[in-house]
Amino acid sequence: MRDQEGILGNSTLVALFQLLKNSSESFRTQGRTVLKNERSGATVFVPPQDSAQIQSHMQALERFINDDELSPLDSIIKMALIHHQFESIHPFSDGNGRIGRILCVLYLVRSGLLDTPVLYLSRYINRNKPDYYRLLQSVRDASGDEQASSWQAWVKFMLNAVADTAQRTVQLVRGMRTLMADTKRRMRDELPKLYSQDLLNNLFRHPYTRIEFVQNDLGVTRPTATRYLRQLAQAGLVQEHSQGKHIYFINVPLIQLLTQGERA
Repeated sequence: MRDQEGILGNSTLVALFQLLKNSSESFRTQGRTVLKNERSGATVFVPPQDSAQIQSHMQALERFINDDELSPLDSIIKMALIHHQFESIHPFSDGNGRIGRILCVLYLVRSGLLDTPVLYLSRYINRNKPDYYRLLQSVRDASGDEQASSWQAWVKFMLNAVADTAQRTVQLVRGMRTLMADTKRRMRDELPKLYSQDLLNNLFRHPYTRIEFVQNDLGVTRPTATRYLRQLAQAGLVQEHSQGKHIYFINVPLIQLLTQGERA
C-alpha cells in the first residue's frame, strides 16, 4: 500500500524498514522487546509489546504527523515530539534509531522546511549519544512538575541538533560547489575535448565512479567510458583503484571534504 501524495504514513516507514533490513517484516507482532543501557545491560525502558497496541499507537502518530490541525506547535518542535514518540513505541524489531532519524528529516520535508532530505541528524545524535538517551528516558520517567522541564530539555536538544546539522550541511554544500567549480575549470583547461557537464556531474554524484556509471550517464560505449576515466586519472582528477574484478575511479578531494565534515 502506498501513501497518498503529501502524506507521510506508516506504509512509508514500513517500506524504509524493509529496505534497510532487507526484510518482509512490518511492525512488531511477537517477542519481548526491551531497551537496555549499553554499558550496564540494565533494562531502562519497555516499549509496547502487544501488536494491537503498537498498531494503535502508530496510527495515532500517523494522524499527528499529517493533520496540521491537531497541534498549533511549530513544525520543528513537532518533529522533536514525533521522534520521541516513535522511539518510545519502538515499532520495529530492529533499526528504530535509524528510521526514527530519517522520519525527522522526512517530516521537515513534508512540512516545507526542507526541499530535499539532506539534513544528516545522525552525526549530531551519535556524537551526543549519552545526552540523547538520557533526555529521551528523562521524559519517560518524569511526572508531575518535572514533565515540563524534561520535555523542554528534550526539545532543546533536538533543536540544537537541527541547528548544528544545518550549519555543517551549508558549509559542506558550499565546499562541494567550490570543488566542483575547480574541477570544471581544470577539465576545461587540461582536457577540453573531454569536458562535458554530464561527465562532471558523474564525478560528483558519488565519491567514486565506475566505467558502467559513465556508460549509463553519458550514453557512450564501454571503451569510450574507459578512455574518459583513464584520461581523468592521468590528469590527477581521479584515482584509479582495483578491488577484485571491479575498477573504481575515486574523487579523492570529494572524499576528503566529506570526511573533514565527519571529523569537524
